[in-house]
Amino acid sequence: MPTTRRQFLSLAGGVTVIPIVTLRPAEATPAMLSSAIRNIVGEAPIRTGKVKLDIPPLVENGNTVPMTVSVTSPMTADDYVKSIHIFNEKNPQPNIGTFYLNPSCGRAQISTRIRLADTQKVVAIARLSDDSFWQVTADVVVTLAACTEEVN
Repeated sequence: MPTTRRQFLSLAGGVTVIPIVTLRPAEATPAMLSSAIRNIVGEAPIRTGKVKLDIPPLVENGNTVPMTVSVTSPMTADDYVKSIHIFNEKNPQPNIGTFYLNPSCGRAQISTRIRLADTQKVVAIARLSDDSFWQVTADVVVTLAACTEEVN
């Protein structure tokens, strides 16, 4: 005799499934930001300069924030930018992205849109061909749109 739907559901109800869930904080901490940066640069010193971060200081919606990172470099075979790394302070993942470049890119510039969960610091780090690291930081204020406010 075939199994009925009721019999199947009663048998299936007796089986317990325990999902494996990895818990992370809802937002990154400054320690997580420092750790993510150290994973890229190691113990190398990070200098300020050469990198320009063009991002709006005030955004109403953090879903798509436009940004451009450019590095002062001749982009020749002897002197070029190897990579550009973007980090943020409060998103669940502090490493937003890594972009690899080479001399044939012509210029050291990347443009993208990022998502920001809250008002926070954004850090751009460039690794040059001489294995030096250069950085720039920017504070971005993210406001809430009027339509998301709770009405009492």
